[in-house]
Amino acid sequence: MRKDELNNLIVEHSVRFESSRDLEPLLTEASNAKFLLLGEATHGTSEFYSTRAEMTKWLIKNRRIHFIAVEGDWPSCFEVNRYIKGQSLEEDAKKILKTFDRWPSWMWANEEMVEFITWLRSYNDTQDDEDKIGFYGMDVYSLWESMEAVIDYLDSIGSSITSDAKKAFNCFEPYHRDAQKYGVAAALYGEDCLEELMNLLKKLRDNELIEGGEETLNLKINSLVMDNAENYYRTMVTHDDNSWNIRDRHMVEVVNIISSYYGLSAKGVIWEHNTHVGDARATPMADEGLVNVGQLMRESYGDDQVYIVGFGTYEGTVIAADSWGDEMKVMQVPPAIENSWEDILHQAGAFNKFLMFTHKNKRLFQQIVGHRAIGVSYNPMYEQLGNYVPTNVPERYDAYIHIDQTQALTPLYRRKAKV
Repeated sequence: MRKDELNNLIVEHSVRFESSRDLEPLLTEASNAKFLLLGEATHGTSEFYSTRAEMTKWLIKNRRIHFIAVEGDWPSCFEVNRYIKGQSLEEDAKKILKTFDRWPSWMWANEEMVEFITWLRSYNDTQDDEDKIGFYGMDVYSLWESMEAVIDYLDSIGSSITSDAKKAFNCFEPYHRDAQKYGVAAALYGEDCLEELMNLLKKLRDNELIEGGEETLNLKINSLVMDNAENYYRTMVTHDDNSWNIRDRHMVEVVNIISSYYGLSAKGVIWEHNTHVGDARATPMADEGLVNVGQLMRESYGDDQVYIVGFGTYEGTVIAADSWGDEMKVMQVPPAIENSWEDILHQAGAFNKFLMFTHKNKRLFQQIVGHRAIGVSYNPMYEQLGNYVPTNVPERYDAYIHIDQTQALTPLYRRKAKV
């Protein structure tokens, strides 16, 4: 298919939008699914966050949504969950978000999220306890924080296995919360904490520690993080591709547990990067043996119960860093390269638009095209070399939102966060 043919198809099938209200046809369709997966082409673009927030608000107000799950650490997100449910002693939304102090902190500690969780708190204040919206983190990185949360809980109930938890924690302490250091020691030198951790996890499973309620969920997920994070960091050193699969399988497992907690009819909204939510089978990831959240959830729940929305931009600014762990800064996102998905969308009209891929039009867009993805580390000078993923867009997503001109997020603080 020639570029002009794809351009004409976009002109014919896309819908211009100026506000979230214009997205209602998409949201109405998406609300038929059990899970709505909302992507992003970067982790540092204001409009991706604000648009997802407005879409999520609409679903909360107009459809029954039970929880939001994001690409963030469970312990910090659980503090947000307590805050929006009125269970936290902290009343300042900004201070709650500053618990996201591990790099890249700007992903959740930003002004856009302050507005959103303040709205969630106000909404939940009008609801009975069983109808309050939950907010949870899906990611696998919080090994030390999750161990601390488990110890704190065991201490609070005077559990007999607190000493086992502290023994496991002490084994990890010499690595000074440096995941890379632990991974090298475990993978290359056989110096690991697996025995201590497995012993603790078995005792956690064998002991009736709580009678129920959300603390059960908190303990279960923190225990799962401990298990999968140790495996992730060990694998990352020698089999990085497999570590990706461990991480995405973990995130799906977290969603499954949260969904079960809320019951059979539970509906959830998931926020993650396009690389996680967009079905991996529509990209070269599949050839590399990689899976992701979008693929796994479609396989598990069926295509009709998982609605995936990708996001992208033609040009603007973004918060990112030169390399992992470096200081965040505002970077220029250059105009999309010629003949990329983002470029063709722009050429079809330099304004915001969305496309819904249906049974009627999906076959028309069957073309592999370069689709931009920007991570937390980014070099605009070299993006042509590695930031465009060959993609069958209508197979990767059920709908796509193009925001032509975008601006960087507004971080809550600029100091360098711990890695």
